[in-house]
Amino acid sequence: MCGRLAAARADVLVAPAIAYGSSGEHAGYPGTLSIGQAATELLIVELGRSAADTFPHLLLVSAHGGNAEPVTRAARRLRSESRDVYVFMPRWDGDPHAGRPETSMMLALTPDRVRMRHAVRGDETLPLAQLWPRLRAGGVRAVSESGILGDPTGADPDEGRALLDNLATALIREVDAWRSA
Repeated sequence: MCGRLAAARADVLVAPAIAYGSSGEHAGYPGTLSIGQAATELLIVELGRSAADTFPHLLLVSAHGGNAEPVTRAARRLRSESRDVYVFMPRWDGDPHAGRPETSMMLALTPDRVRMRHAVRGDETLPLAQLWPRLRAGGVRAVSESGILGDPTGADPDEGRALLDNLATALIREVDAWRSA
C-alpha cells in the first residue's frame, strides 16, 4: 500500500516498517514477540519527532489491531507538539485474523511463505465486533486455540491482489484529501 502511495505521489518517502509492536493479545503462541503498548507508543513518538526534523508531514500506517491504541496515542501526542500527523488503519470485511482475507493478501504478496496445505478453519469464525469483548478480556487464546479467527482454506491470491488494490486506493484517496486540506 505504501509503495503504491509513493508511486502515486512524488512527495512521499516510505520508511522501513517497524518490525515489532504491541502483540500481547497473541501471548502464548510460538514466535510471538511483543514490546507492549507503552514501548510501541514511545517508539513511534520518538521516530515521529526525529522524522519531523526533516519531513513536515508524517503518515502512520498500521493494520495490526494490537497497535491501534498506541499508534493513536502517539499521533495525538505528536499533534500536541504541533506536528502534522495522519493515521491510516486499513480495514476490510471478513475474518479478523489469519483467515481468508489476510491469507489471500499474503498469497498475493509472498506466496512462497504461505503453506496452504496446512490451512485449517479456525476455532472461531464470528465477526470481530462479536469477538471483541472476549478478545479484550483474554486475548486471542480466549477465542481460538490455533490463533486463527476465520477460515483461510479458501484464500486466493487474486482476491488478495484485489483487496490490496482497494486498500491502496483508499490510502491514496485519504492522503490526497489530507494533503489538499
